[in-house]
Amino acid sequence: MTKKNMMKVGENNNNLLLLVMLCTLFSSGFEAHALSYDYSATIECLANPHKPQYGGGIIVNPELNHGLKGWSTFGKAKIQHKESGGNKFLVAHSRSQPYASISQKLYLRKNMLYTFSGISFISLFLSSLYPTSIIMLDSTYMGVLLHAAWIQVSEGVAVVSAIFKTRSGFKHAGAIVAEAKCWSMLKGGLTVDTSGPAELYFEVYIYIYIYIYIYVCNQIFITILLQPFQSKNASVEIWVDSLSLQPFTQEEWSSHQQQSINKVRKTNVRIQALDKQGNPLQNATISIEQKSPSFPFGCAMNKNILNNPAYQNWFTSRFKVTTFENEMKWYITEPSPGHEDYSVPDAMINFAKQHNIVVRAHNIFWEDPKYQPGWLNYLSPADLWKAVNKRIISIMSKYKGQVIAWDVVNENLHWNFFESKLGTKFSGVIYSKAHALDGATTLFMNDYNTIEESGDKKSTPAKYLEKLREIQKYPGIANAKMAIGLEGHFNTPNLPYMRSSIDTLAAAGLPIWLTEVDVQSSPSQANYLEQVLREAHSHPKVNGIVIWSAWSAGGCYKMCLTDNNFENLPTGDVVDKLLKEWGSKAAATASTTDANGFFNASLFHGDYQVKMITDNHQATRDFTLAQNFKVASNNVASSQETLILNV
Repeated sequence: MTKKNMMKVGENNNNLLLLVMLCTLFSSGFEAHALSYDYSATIECLANPHKPQYGGGIIVNPELNHGLKGWSTFGKAKIQHKESGGNKFLVAHSRSQPYASISQKLYLRKNMLYTFSGISFISLFLSSLYPTSIIMLDSTYMGVLLHAAWIQVSEGVAVVSAIFKTRSGFKHAGAIVAEAKCWSMLKGGLTVDTSGPAELYFEVYIYIYIYIYIYVCNQIFITILLQPFQSKNASVEIWVDSLSLQPFTQEEWSSHQQQSINKVRKTNVRIQALDKQGNPLQNATISIEQKSPSFPFGCAMNKNILNNPAYQNWFTSRFKVTTFENEMKWYITEPSPGHEDYSVPDAMINFAKQHNIVVRAHNIFWEDPKYQPGWLNYLSPADLWKAVNKRIISIMSKYKGQVIAWDVVNENLHWNFFESKLGTKFSGVIYSKAHALDGATTLFMNDYNTIEESGDKKSTPAKYLEKLREIQKYPGIANAKMAIGLEGHFNTPNLPYMRSSIDTLAAAGLPIWLTEVDVQSSPSQANYLEQVLREAHSHPKVNGIVIWSAWSAGGCYKMCLTDNNFENLPTGDVVDKLLKEWGSKAAATASTTDANGFFNASLFHGDYQVKMITDNHQATRDFTLAQNFKVASNNVASSQETLILNV
């Protein structure tokens, strides 16, 4: 032992040594025998597809090396086996229905979790043009021009969905924005309600731009809508390769979560107690307590917390991260033009600071037309731009340095209040301005149904990434700190789809947060909440979670954690259970050292206090577990630290 790896805390004649070593905790038992989950995904369009995950799982002939074996047609289509550059694949052509494609019959089992992946390629040919039409709406004339952006094979783009026809209905497993002349990976997942036969097939939607010209008082307003168009009249070829469908049991799925937690959230800590001569101390009591976690896990709050001590006590004893439910939104801070009032969010910011709670700023702009200051609707485009510029400068200048994140343009996948009035580049312009105003703080996209609902074509992971890339390409954003915000408003969670969607989004290499987690009221609400939180916390690429349960006496948005006396509801019990399990509300871990003076513990990353008691003497030292450290092949960290404790 050298002086280089020793840290001196104090000196007297009764010094004791506390040797702390960090190493990776590896899984054991059942986990070692379970099939591991493949978190990888590819978002680039490739010249050649990758091999199928899990060797194809239960898919017959997944690499299409055996002709049409296992495959047939679905709907009115023809299929053909082709080869190009040594790569073999299937082509569905001569299609006359959006769901006409290739198909494979399978047997799916209830209570299994299925992860799906495949590679798709499309060929598109324009078959018809769409004329301009005039529609009368009261005294306003609206000109509609349908323009197809899929002119030829080299420029074609379409949304391809993987769907399973089952006894209980149609299950959307996932979707991808497929391009011509390259291969795109579709990754998804599903569960089924009943065991029985099922049939996998693919459905194609082509997205078209609809330009709407509105003439009001001699002014022209242009609205641009992106709408899915079922390709009934288009000659669209679907090329498919490298398919996989892998079932997992509930136990295997849970083992994936635990394996991931052990790898990315926890560290195995080994502590050795020594006397001043360097001799091991047997039966010394070691106590370790987490003081603050590294993983951000918080909850929304609202202005009700400012004057309610019971709400304050309940909240501050649990959370160190928050988002204000409504108090920073534009329609709250400037209900009439020129009359800004930040008194409430100011008070909430001060409350958060007093209790060491960090704040996500939500939001600067919201594309949903229902949640705008009413006076915006009467502004010309030029005046609206002036109001927009004033708003972003006002709020970002005020709270710069006081928040950890900005939800910049909220829900711009589903809504387009500003884009319809100010142009499709609105989001890019605003993120560029936000970066210029506060380049040190992370800028989030934030939207719903990307991980909650597989059937929402507006917000699939592929559509989310498409919008994100559009923003990132705008001038001035190259060095911006961008991040992915997933609201997480769940009904019945589809955990395989949730996990696979995060996998796909993670390929962008940006931080990912679940920003507004709640579950629709039902007898299973608490159980579903626990499923969602465990899935999110265990995913290696999720960086934080905020629950959307700000308390109000008249009820919460969708899900409360307490009653009006701040006694936990079942959902609140779930949160407390997980806080204890993840360390932040857990009792101190205590045990005695063995004959060699060693004590072992597996700990979640965070700030800890360690205490050692021996011979009626006590020594205390605070230490922090690093989130990242090198691990040698013998499972012991390449560095170690010695702490000398006074007794």
